[in-house]
Amino acid sequence: MIKENLEKIRESIGKVSQKVNRSINDITLIAVSKTYPVSDIEQAIALGCRDFGENRVQELIDKIDKVDTPVNWHLIGNLQTNKVKYLIGKTKLIHSVDSIKLVQEIQKQSIKKGILTDVLLEVNVGRETSKHGILIEETMEYVKQISGLSHVRMKGLMTVAPYVENPEENRQIFRQLYDLSVDIQKQKLNNISTGVLSMGMSNDYEIAIEEGATMIRVGTNIFGDRNYTYSK
Repeated sequence: MIKENLEKIRESIGKVSQKVNRSINDITLIAVSKTYPVSDIEQAIALGCRDFGENRVQELIDKIDKVDTPVNWHLIGNLQTNKVKYLIGKTKLIHSVDSIKLVQEIQKQSIKKGILTDVLLEVNVGRETSKHGILIEETMEYVKQISGLSHVRMKGLMTVAPYVENPEENRQIFRQLYDLSVDIQKQKLNNISTGVLSMGMSNDYEIAIEEGATMIRVGTNIFGDRNYTYSK
């Protein structure tokens, strides 16, 4: 099943990229492996996946310890400040930075370990009260804070769009995040890049790619339905 699913997704990414004159190499597929067993991850690795996303720090660390093949791990879920110390040095990218307090803790723990930590700012473009993330109008203040840090580097932006039946409804969400990234880049601040746009999931990643996504986060369309009883 995973093999067939990945083939469909890669074919879809190729078609959409060609449609909007983008290179398929510009799109990173993050296989969202939360709740799925290590055996599924290993199968996906054998099929060429090299980027995996997890929501919970403990589950991420547990899987890192059990997966022998070097891959890129992404923390895409809400990150509490008291969990940062366990995470530093373990991830390719932290997607879910949404408070100054969290940025400061990442800086503190990164200094302790002598590590430069790459992060994305999570922006709640849809202004959903049920979602984490900062508002668009708050973003520049966060960017300025990060620009002055020595051990935290901003690589871009992330958003979780609303779940909708018609993916087309999220096009404006993705477009706003792209426009925000362009505005930030114009500031030419030290330590700040907006080259990464993490947006789009199983139901709307094609629209996200059309609007500039460089990373898409796909779980159920690769691994199937979750049962939320994580098996180690």
